[in-house]
Amino acid sequence: MPETNAVIPLHQSTEPQFDEPRRFKVFTARQLDKIEPLKRLDDETRFAMEVVANVLPFRVNEYVIDELINWDKVPNDPIYQLTFPQKGMLAPEHFDKVADAMRGGDKAEIKAAIAEVREALNPHPAGQMEHNMPEVDGEKIDGVQHKYNETVLFFPSQGQVCHSYCTFCFRWAQFIGDNDLKIATKEAGQLKKYIQAHPEITDVLITGGDPLVMKTKNLRAHIEPLLELEQIRTIRIGSKALTFWPQRVVSDDDAQDLLDLFQEVQASGKHLALMAHYNHWQELETDIAREAVRRVRATGAVIRAQGPLLAHINDNADDWARLWQTQVELGIIPYYMFVERDTGARRYFEVPLAKAWEIYRDAMKQVSGIARTARGPSMSSHPGKVEIQGVTEINGEKVFALRFIQGRNHDWVQRPFFAKYNEEATWLNHLEPAFGEEKFFFEDELAEMENE
Repeated sequence: MPETNAVIPLHQSTEPQFDEPRRFKVFTARQLDKIEPLKRLDDETRFAMEVVANVLPFRVNEYVIDELINWDKVPNDPIYQLTFPQKGMLAPEHFDKVADAMRGGDKAEIKAAIAEVREALNPHPAGQMEHNMPEVDGEKIDGVQHKYNETVLFFPSQGQVCHSYCTFCFRWAQFIGDNDLKIATKEAGQLKKYIQAHPEITDVLITGGDPLVMKTKNLRAHIEPLLELEQIRTIRIGSKALTFWPQRVVSDDDAQDLLDLFQEVQASGKHLALMAHYNHWQELETDIAREAVRRVRATGAVIRAQGPLLAHINDNADDWARLWQTQVELGIIPYYMFVERDTGARRYFEVPLAKAWEIYRDAMKQVSGIARTARGPSMSSHPGKVEIQGVTEINGEKVFALRFIQGRNHDWVQRPFFAKYNEEATWLNHLEPAFGEEKFFFEDELAEMENE
């Protein structure tokens, strides 16, 4: 019989067992006592978890608990740290305030303590609410952000939840039930109208939360109108479903419909990029996670991987090198290493910028050029995405070499600038200009933008 180069149809799995649906079961702060593996922890640890879960959002599903966490390595297991609240995620004074209120049992006092602590955690960093939300006829458009010329962010209301929550999440305020802090829209027509009024927009990033928690028919209703816009070249979907619920593209009842939608986007002439959030190579070790990657790539969509550098989870070069190498082997493009943002549980996860650059550099040295596509370490700061390019000495002064990957003014993009070396700095606002300069080159213009 002659050999053939037959292509396996997208809907036909090479691993039939993956097509058996798995029930999605999720636990929130109210069900902490129902999570069986937590019963092996001591009472003090479980109470601390409850305290933090009352301030920062908590949600984890059974797949993460059963398949991703190595409970023999708890509390040091990286996925446990990624999904379960830890006492150190709150400052001692904040933790004690909420813990004391909970011990007292007065509901009004507990609610007030939680609200006070949340407000102190910088719920919307980098001017998300004040400067990123566009206006039409003097009114802000809910659920849309437009910070960089080419790219607009869209937050569909049905996608403002995740299959599990990350403990470091910089959008934690989306998930605590406070509508004043939430970015979301139910009206897709506003987005299309706004895009048509701004010809510079070529990319739409559908984000959340996680848009892939939505039923495909709802996601389709948001995507199909974008296919009619000639100016749109790329549609991006920000998601952690490939990690936290790979069944979404494998065995959920509308998984095939979702893959068909991905193919339709490609067939329309648009580029579809799945911006997958990965924090540790352990997330890619299950068979179904790899099958999910295979199925998405078979649609023609490109998977780009991004994630922040986090103490307690991935703050070493070996883990990043293994993550990038694994991604390349699976056909995923490493895209970004971010610096942990100045919000939420920042104090627990932040890594000094000098150490972040060392980790990035040491990880890059361990992989070949094809895995060196990840940019970073990058700070998604108020003026723009600022990359740490290195530490060097110029005219006897030790400095950080920095550049804008993106900027509120596109003329800032790729401009290098320098900051005094600061071993303890963890964010852009901790840095001072080098060489005796009073201000960074962008500061005056940024101030003018803020006053407009």
